[in-house]
Formats: sequence, C-alpha cells, structure tokens
Amino acid sequence: MRAMLALLGAILISGCQSGDPLSAKNDPKSQWWELAFIEPNYMNVWMENSSVQDVTGKVFFRTGSGTAAGGEPEDGKESARGWVGVGGSGRTVVGADLPMRIFVRWQSIVEQKTYRAWVDIPQQARLLMVSSTQQRCPQTPEREARFMASVYLGLAPGGVVQVWMKDSCYRPIKVARAQAEIEPLGPDQGKNEGRYAYPVSEKSKRYINQYGIPYGSW
Repeated sequence: MRAMLALLGAILISGCQSGDPLSAKNDPKSQWWELAFIEPNYMNVWMENSSVQDVTGKVFFRTGSGTAAGGEPEDGKESARGWVGVGGSGRTVVGADLPMRIFVRWQSIVEQKTYRAWVDIPQQARLLMVSSTQQRCPQTPEREARFMASVYLGLAPGGVVQVWMKDSCYRPIKVARAQAEIEPLGPDQGKNEGRYAYPVSEKSKRYINQYGIPYGSW
C-alpha cells in the first residue's frame, strides 16, 4: 500500500495547507477499491475472468467474473448506441494497491465471440481514484466523500474496452480505451465444447433484427 499512502499523503498535505473546506480527511473510507463491469444495452456479455496488476507489480487473479451491468429497455430507441450509463456494483480488490493494468477475458454473447485484453491504467486515473475519496463534492459539501474508489470496465461488441472512474461528485470520467483480441481457444478456453454461457435473449434478438449491432459507437 506504499504507493497509495504516498498519494493520499500528498493530497492531504495539499488540502491542509490550503485550508480546503472540502477535505474528507475525517470521512470514513475503505483502504481498497472496487472493479465493476458494464455492457451496452442489449449487448450481453459473460465475464470469464479478470486479473489486476497493481503499481507494486503484484498480480491479483480472478478479481471478477459473471454478468455485467446493463439493460434491455425496449423503449423503441437505438439505446445500444454509445454508453447510456456507468454504474453497477463491483467486487472489492482486497489487498491490491492502485492498478497499473487490468486483464479481462469475456464472451460477447450477441456475437458468439470471446475476447481478451490487457488494459493499461494511466497515472492520472490513479490520482483520480485517490482524490475521489479524499475530497467532498463541491456541489454537496455537507455530504461525506465517497467511501470507495471504483474502476468501471465497459465491454462492447468488436472487442472494445472502455474504462471509467468516478470523481468526488460521482460523475464518470473516461480514463482509458483498449482494443481486445479474439481468444483463439474460444469460450471457456476450449473446455466447454465451444458452448457459450447462455443464449442470446429474445429482447436482444428483436433489437438486433431492427437496429443491428452499432459497431463504431463505443
């Protein structure tokens, strides 16, 4: 935790020197951070595996798997285009310092393809993770600061990976983007006879039949 503590110290010292009224020095906060996954509306995914390498070089395996946050609103709109919202609960990466890079391997259910990628996390993103819990939102200074920093990975058809973090006001900030490659072994790395985790939903089928998959919008 040395890297995280050093960043925390620098921010706290800066806040004390300026008499920052938004300082969250005494607000409750977690010493860890969480990793969450989202998908565009109707573009269902299944997370096979994820891992995190932190700034000390240590790797944490199996930091998240399963479904991702998304929706099937059937609102008559092209709501799969772009990212409608960034949210959802994640999994706490216990013991990890700030992330240096994150590995993801997932099934794109609507494409029947499996992707994998390493995503590099820039330094400015790590600073945002720290500041998001160390300063109260200027619009709501009476509210305690965020309890835990979060990293959101959006997984889209075509192997697109988008990364967001939220600032002290819970606003999503895009911090990275990556292009995944096809996993040559297929779903479950060839251990499940090529079968995907679940079939394409009827709502997704109807949406894709009407609007198609909006490649290039993510």
